[in-house]
Amino acid sequence: MRTDSSPGTLPAREHLPAAPAGTPVLDVVIPVYNEEKDLQPCVRRLHEHLAGTFPYAFRITIADNASTDTTPQVAARLAAEIPEVTTFRLEQKGRGRALRAVWSASDAPVLAYMDVDLSTDLNALLPLVAPLISGHSDLAIGSRLARSSRVVRGPKREFISRVYNLILRGSLQARFSDAQCGFKAIRRDVAQVLLPLIEDTGWFFDTEMLVLAERAGLRIHEVPVDWVDDPDSTVHIVRTATDDLRGVWRIGRALATGSLPLDRLTRPFGDDPRDREIKDVPRGLARQLVGFCVVGGLSTLFYLLLYSGFRVFTGSQAANALALLVSAIANTAANRRLTFGVRGRGGAVRHQAQGLVVFGIGLSLTSGSLAALGAATSEPAHSTELAVLIAANLAATVLRFLLFRAWVFPDRRDAETTVVASYDSYDTAQFRARDAADGPWRDATVQLMPVRPHDTDARDFR
Repeated sequence: MRTDSSPGTLPAREHLPAAPAGTPVLDVVIPVYNEEKDLQPCVRRLHEHLAGTFPYAFRITIADNASTDTTPQVAARLAAEIPEVTTFRLEQKGRGRALRAVWSASDAPVLAYMDVDLSTDLNALLPLVAPLISGHSDLAIGSRLARSSRVVRGPKREFISRVYNLILRGSLQARFSDAQCGFKAIRRDVAQVLLPLIEDTGWFFDTEMLVLAERAGLRIHEVPVDWVDDPDSTVHIVRTATDDLRGVWRIGRALATGSLPLDRLTRPFGDDPRDREIKDVPRGLARQLVGFCVVGGLSTLFYLLLYSGFRVFTGSQAANALALLVSAIANTAANRRLTFGVRGRGGAVRHQAQGLVVFGIGLSLTSGSLAALGAATSEPAHSTELAVLIAANLAATVLRFLLFRAWVFPDRRDAETTVVASYDSYDTAQFRARDAADGPWRDATVQLMPVRPHDTDARDFR
């Protein structure tokens, strides 16, 4: 992925610094709909666990999305009795809608959610959020499909879960193992940029969030969990599966067309110590060479197939020109996206125009080779033509890579260093001033301090 800085690019991950007692570090959201029976024991059990084991201040937010039973009254009682509990009411259903609303309004630097049935063992909660607090990861998920996970559930749900994750791997190239486990966390700075890109407001919200984050190159931490199925779950499996498949189709189409602005989510070059610049070594050259070779090999096969097809009904020069034109357009598009990591539609027409200039140079080399072969023998064998074209294409390929790297898709980071530095300077000063005024909404100046269970400091989380 291209690592150019932009106003939407996320900053480097950092360990959250220490902060005064009472500042909530973690906000655990429990989305509920008509859960009057399970809500109270769930919240009390979760609060007892956090108070006894979690070393930072925390908040539990009950996100009631349009319940029609006594769930709002139960939530209000819990909020009145327990200082660390708050409630948030929405008038529309949808787990994704509830999470988006609460996470967008929260001031905690780490945001999490879990299902009200507490199917996941709470001992996994600290391992879930620790990589986010340390700055190691951007998102964290509980996985029921990891080898060390221990899961108790019926064969029907097991089959559906595994099939769904296989679909994600096959259609969206997802590498995370469990999209549907109701046990996830995200850093607030990541959520502020990622949430506006998510369209789904229901159960597919989780999957869409993970796919976009993974495609943008964000780091997703997986925690093996112990999980026991809730036999009284109100989830409608068939309707949820249908909605999820529609979501997979929508996301796959958006990724294929490049309509998602994933550059907003990139981390800066150098965030990972392995990415630090080595003097006199061009950045990204090895990866670009590998990508270009793969694309070039596939393009050559595509070109030869086209040439052989066109050669049936036209001369060698015309067949070569047509095959090279079609394969050049495909080659430029593939290199733009895969080799040089340019996303979106911006500059696509200009890149194709420059690619056609490179195509013209390749056409001159290959056409010249065919002309030389025609001068050497009046009726060359088809195999000889192909051999000459392969040799000419190899020479054109080397030249194409150099022109692509230096002219069509140049790395502009060095040229923009001064501009980006002055932007960062202005941006930092501006946001520090704003953070000083906004109080709990600040990111870079959030102070964290371990809080022991017996601390009695008042905590006004709102």
